Amino acid sequence: MASCIAAGHGAAMGLGRSFQAARTLFPAPASFACRVHAGPVRQHSTGPSEPGAFQPPPKPVIMDKRRPAEQERRFLSPEFIPRRGRTDPLKFQIERKDMLERRKVLHIPEFYVGSILRVTTADPYASGKISQFLGICIQRSGRGLGATFILRNVIEGQGVEICFELYNPRVHEIEVVKLEKRLDDSLLYLRDALPEYSTFDVNMKPVAQEPTQKVPVNELKVKMKPKPWSKRWERPNFDIKGIRFDLCLTEEQMEEAQKWSQPWLEFDMMREYDTSKIEAAIWKEIEASKSFCSPLGLTRTVFLGTLNEVMFCFLQH
Repeated sequence: MASCIAAGHGAAMGLGRSFQAARTLFPAPASFACRVHAGPVRQHSTGPSEPGAFQPPPKPVIMDKRRPAEQERRFLSPEFIPRRGRTDPLKFQIERKDMLERRKVLHIPEFYVGSILRVTTADPYASGKISQFLGICIQRSGRGLGATFILRNVIEGQGVEICFELYNPRVHEIEVVKLEKRLDDSLLYLRDALPEYSTFDVNMKPVAQEPTQKVPVNELKVKMKPKPWSKRWERPNFDIKGIRFDLCLTEEQMEEAQKWSQPWLEFDMMREYDTSKIEAAIWKEIEASKSFCSPLGLTRTVFLGTLNEVMFCFLQH
């Protein structure tokens, strides 16, 4: 037993001497030598690319499948819908065709009464042959190619209003700076309101909004100047909701205005104008115009000029 232990010890000592001789003949690399002298050192990770580095799991995304997916708003501009009582559909159909062709050249965005717009138009008397105007939309009127909208702004203490034709070829760009609605369908009473409600910075930056988001409604109620006003806005036939009448009229004046009310009109079903079928037909025309192409592979574009001349130009599809 003792002889076996002695033989094993001698063999181990022989291996140690051979290893020492090999180290003297072949010097080890510096990195290996440092590890041998310093002993085992824990490796530190320098980045996520190293193997073994900790990577946090991705953040889970919780989706409610019961909630329907949001879709973009479908907005039909009001000038597409003909007035009630018109019996000549061919005339309006031809007008709508020209309107859709014009919209292929000029982008007409979605906007409402109360939205803030910046319109760029051609002006032969301006220095750069173009002019811009920013203001709040106080009215939209007209049907077909005769659709118009009015912008109002107070510049240097003076109220300025410009009526633009929506399909006028002089209009180069219509930019929606702030998309919103008001409590009323017409804001003509801003002419009799304090100037602060019609004053906007001409260098105002656009306010971004998601296409799937609902159009916000600004419930602001304005304060009026002292009477006289351009119209009797307190009377029920105007149905104004955006004026603080309690600050400018007495109780006797409000009672006097209520004598002109016609409460029975609310229940008159013959006054309702159901446009659902007309809107469905117009949407079909809009979808057909987007995919319209002639057999020769050319797309016809109509440039609206004056009332007496219309130029047709063929563009390569």
